[in-house]
Amino acid sequence: MNDNIEIGRRIKSAREEKGMTQEELGKILGLNKSSIQRYETGKIQKIKLPILENIAFILNVNPSWLALKTDDPEYYGENTNAPGSLLNDPIESNIKAVLPQDKVRMIPVFNSVSAGFGAYADNYITEYMPLYIESNEEAENTMCINVDGDSMEPKIEDGDTIQVLKQSTCNNGDIAVVLIDREEGVVKKIQFDENSTTLISFNPKYSPRVFVGEEQNRLMIQGIVKAIIKRL
Repeated sequence: MNDNIEIGRRIKSAREEKGMTQEELGKILGLNKSSIQRYETGKIQKIKLPILENIAFILNVNPSWLALKTDDPEYYGENTNAPGSLLNDPIESNIKAVLPQDKVRMIPVFNSVSAGFGAYADNYITEYMPLYIESNEEAENTMCINVDGDSMEPKIEDGDTIQVLKQSTCNNGDIAVVLIDREEGVVKKIQFDENSTTLISFNPKYSPRVFVGEEQNRLMIQGIVKAIIKRL
């Protein structure tokens, strides 16, 4: 059986054992019902470990069981020494103790800029990522995008994930998400001059793209990069 399908089957089994609906589980996690449906049917390619841990905690099951690392569904607690536990990291436990859990938001992750901005729809979301965000308004306007390509290396590498705050303006020197001609989505450093806008790549093998005068109307600022999340 496909691992994603088996993980989804275990989530569904634990949820039903708990007497919880998909909508109720989603509300606690900050997700909608359709996202829980995709988890349970294995349509999400890979569920991140922190999300599995949160689901396991809510459903009172062993997170290693959800991750297919053990056949024992019994939950032992965060600081257990039980074999296969994923929650015995003292550093992670300290972080959880310091950060208010109501400020840890489940943020949607997209695989491309155009999926997130050009044709926003729930089925373009590949997964959700837990992020600590103070403001409710900022959380509602935050998304994550997986980076494909090397044009912004070494600062932003292929495979990194960027945290983006959606807004239609940016300051000179910001790293921004931009739509060109409402189709091509790019992440670039922005340089504003008197009558031009330049999109700058950090990788020197890519030349700057300069838009002069009315050409600037081809550009739509979609948001600014607030953080870069590295993949191990």
